[in-house]
Amino acid sequence: MRVYIPATIPLLRQLVDEQQLLPLGATAFAVTPALREAYAAGDDDELAEVAMQEAARASMRLIAAERDGLDDLDDDAADTATPGSPVYRRAVIAADVPGAKLRPDLDDAVVKLSGPVTFAQVAAVHVDLAEAEPQVAKAVDVIDAADLGDTDAEFVLGDAEDHQLAWYAPQELPFLLELL
Repeated sequence: MRVYIPATIPLLRQLVDEQQLLPLGATAFAVTPALREAYAAGDDDELAEVAMQEAARASMRLIAAERDGLDDLDDDAADTATPGSPVYRRAVIAADVPGAKLRPDLDDAVVKLSGPVTFAQVAAVHVDLAEAEPQVAKAVDVIDAADLGDTDAEFVLGDAEDHQLAWYAPQELPFLLELL
């Protein structure tokens, strides 16, 4: 099954360094029967785009968690943190994995992975370009409010989601990370 795993730049670094990654809560997104049912029209490519967008939105939540974790560091630890952390770029790992379990109790596209994803299972990586960073940074601040129906926050979130994620082959990932 092709799954879309929400990630951040530090998680992508971990994937490259350790050659595997267990996503937070083993959660990923995929084209599931529930997602197909929710969309009366749409081919497999369009539904895959919906699943990837869900993963990209979840990536913003991971960025928020990283940012909040940095806020909790003491001054000495903050000095050793990666410069510019967090990086306000959404990241999604597309991987082909066996044994993903459907989780329609959470959302139409949510699946739970049976274990870590290896680098060999990665089909592609999708990452925001630099010009998306200001909008993603703003969206990270208001994503919860947008989910609760705040229309101003929804517009801010929409500005970030208007940016297309760039596609990278797995073998390009180490070089991309060097440039960030």
